[in-house]
Order: sequence, then structure tokens, then C-alpha cells
Amino acid sequence: MSSGTIGNVQTLNNAAGGSTVWPMLNKVPEVTVIFWIVKMMSTTVGETAADYLNSNLGFGLFNTMMAAIMLFAAVLVFQMCQKEYIPAWYWGVVVLVSVVGTLITDYMVDTMGISLEATTIGFSLALAATFAAWFASEKTLSIHTIFTSRRESFYWLAILFTFALGTAAGDLIAESVGLGYAISAAVFGGIIAIIYGGYLNGLNAVFAFWIAYIITRPFGASLGDLLSQNKAAGGLDLGATGTSILFPAVITGLVGWMTYVRKTP
Repeated sequence: MSSGTIGNVQTLNNAAGGSTVWPMLNKVPEVTVIFWIVKMMSTTVGETAADYLNSNLGFGLFNTMMAAIMLFAAVLVFQMCQKEYIPAWYWGVVVLVSVVGTLITDYMVDTMGISLEATTIGFSLALAATFAAWFASEKTLSIHTIFTSRRESFYWLAILFTFALGTAAGDLIAESVGLGYAISAAVFGGIIAIIYGGYLNGLNAVFAFWIAYIITRPFGASLGDLLSQNKAAGGLDLGATGTSILFPAVITGLVGWMTYVRKTP
């Protein structure tokens, strides 16, 4: 089968020789170096912003989580209403889902008393179930074909679980196993490098993408903790405030650049 874009709709040629007209263009950006940089920084923002809102501003974990969920839901509705990929809306959802995923995991562990082992297993099963339902419905998990609302719904649900899983797995490795933030970041960075090497040598692109997407969450979280936590806890003591301002500023600049490039003929 082959696909192409005509005007403002997406067409997919079927085996019978006809074509199905989709109501919108692909809603996910091309996977480039900038994509991974912004994604990684979004995960770091999710970790440091959640800590800043919860601890520094004293909102409390539950109130912070509910406020983040409502804001995420509102921005997601706007994203779902778009007919094509718009950098500001897309990356706004990614940043917010990173915050929400972090807060949900923290609430389950810190308030509900669920262990990191249990949350890691639980979110792994939830993500696997999402992928299974997505593939059963759409026969693909490719992010290059997100041009129906149903596929986009599966996509964002999977993204939410990857962030929650990444938070749980990252904390499990960094805290329960006791490797520390710097070593944890190095371990997760090494795994990403191995995945990339596998991709260059024939590893399935869809599988490689999703594994890398999951691993960049604990990598970004470990990096965020390394930068923001005090030296006694194994960090560099830059503070949650500084990292919560610096990283969003860089993300905003990169998203602005992507918007500019997209509009430039």
C-alpha cells in the first residue's frame, strides 16, 4: 500500500485500487534529532515542574495532580481538534502529559503506598494492553499514520502510560536499587544508544521508536533530578526553580524554530 497527501486530507490507497480519504494530516512530527531533544527536555520538565509545584509552592501532591490533569485535558482537546500537526499544541501536550504522568506515579507511590515495583509492572501491563488494542483496531502502531481521531486517542493514551511507566522505572532504578541519579542517567543513556545502534542495523523502526520513547522518560527524569537535587542527595543542587525555568525556555525556542521552519516555503 502507498500513502500520499492531497490538499488538506490524507489518502491511503487500498488493495482494491480505490482510496480512502482521511479527514486530517498526520498529527505527529517527523522523528528528527530536534524531536528527541525536545522530548527528552520535556521529560526533565515533567520531573522538575512536578517537584516545584508540589513542594516549592506548597500546592500538595493531590491538588497539583488534579490541576495538572485538568490543564492537560484542556490542551489535549485543542490538540485533538486540529486537522494537522501544529508544533505549539503538540509539544504543549507532551510537556503536560510528562507532568501528569510524573504526578500520577508519585501520588500512587507516596500517598497510596503502592510500591515502585508494583507501579512499574502495572503501567507496563497498561501500556502493553494499549498497544494490543491499538494494533487490533488499526493494524499498525506507526506514528507516521496518526491521521484519524481514533489513532490519535490510542497514541496519547500510550504516551501517558510511557511517561507514568518511565517515572516508576526511573525512580525504581535510581532510588530503590540505589544507583543514584548520575549513574542512572548514564545507564538509560546507554540503553538508548544501544537501541539506536540496533535501529541502524535493521531493528524494526516502530519497535525501536517506542522502546526509545519509554527509556527517554527515566533518562530525562534522572537528568532532571541530577540537576535539581541537592548535593547530599546526589544532585548538582541547581534547584527545581532554575531547571523548571531554563528547560521550558529552551523548549519554547525550539518549538518556535520548528513553527518557523514549517511555515517557511
